Amino acid sequence: MRKSVVALFIATALPALAFAMPGGMHDGPHGGKRAPHMFQDLDLTREQQREMRKLMGEQMKQRQAITQRYLDKLPEAERQAMQKDLDASREKTHQSMRALLKPEQQKAFDEGLKKMEDKRAERAEFLKWKAERDQKN
Repeated sequence: MRKSVVALFIATALPALAFAMPGGMHDGPHGGKRAPHMFQDLDLTREQQREMRKLMGEQMKQRQAITQRYLDKLPEAERQAMQKDLDASREKTHQSMRALLKPEQQKAFDEGLKKMEDKRAERAEFLKWKAERDQKN
């Protein structure tokens, strides 16, 4: 069960990482945005691209909700252990990715990671505030 939850959580996080990567999913030949690989040969209109992104975003949110339902059932110690494993895995992957880059690319990569971490921290702070507000009401 634990391995399944970890795999599901990682699968949920990968699309977000792809969108957050410097140069990933952006600056392509389709109006400044590059369609995901599976859509590149379809010659989608802007409206179709917009709808595909919307559907992909909805799918990602649904996967996150499903993952969260299962995570909520785990004991706290298991959740913390899983988070620690995920953090270590993410850090290892980031270091491997960074090692492939030239110095100027590493700087941009580091800046992208910093922005992503800042957004993650901001989101966590918001969710904490929201949970506290909901408990008061």
